[in-house]
Amino acid sequence: MALNRSFFARDAVDVAADLLGVLLLVDGVGGIIVETEAYRRDDEASHSHRGPTPSNAAMFGDAGRAYVYRSYGLHWCLNFVCEPGSAVLLRALEPTEGVETMMARRSLAVTRRLCAGPGNLCKALAVGGGMNGLSLFEPPFRLDLPVEPPVSTSGVRIGISKAADRPWRFAVRGSPYLSKPI
Repeated sequence: MALNRSFFARDAVDVAADLLGVLLLVDGVGGIIVETEAYRRDDEASHSHRGPTPSNAAMFGDAGRAYVYRSYGLHWCLNFVCEPGSAVLLRALEPTEGVETMMARRSLAVTRRLCAGPGNLCKALAVGGGMNGLSLFEPPFRLDLPVEPPVSTSGVRIGISKAADRPWRFAVRGSPYLSKPI
């Protein structure tokens, strides 16, 4: 399946699992997606649960767009919009392209931790609020399917208090680049 609008215009849980192994570059910097979390409109933990607002409007737009928000007023988080009101949060990447740039942005020399966690990932890739609503099929974004899908695993989502028991967190099995082990 190609990474096009129809890839994203599906259930966020399916998209979250299928994004593992995809190469994500933002202005030529990035790596392999190794950890994701799914959020549906009927999910109490989702920003879209109570309906559209000015801050979550991108979640109700076209599939295949970025939904970027600030977590706790501190860290940017990058999501990929799926069906209306649903999105996939990117939790971790295996850095492969522009590693020195990411190290400088994060003031960190440990490759394993560069993109581990949604906030760290966005800082390393220089993702900010100005990217909210942008198409994933145009610069600064580039997405490439893996030659072969990785072996994956799933578990409960982390860092949330509502609906935390749903097994909608997906990861490349055995990856040392995860935000936390599954």
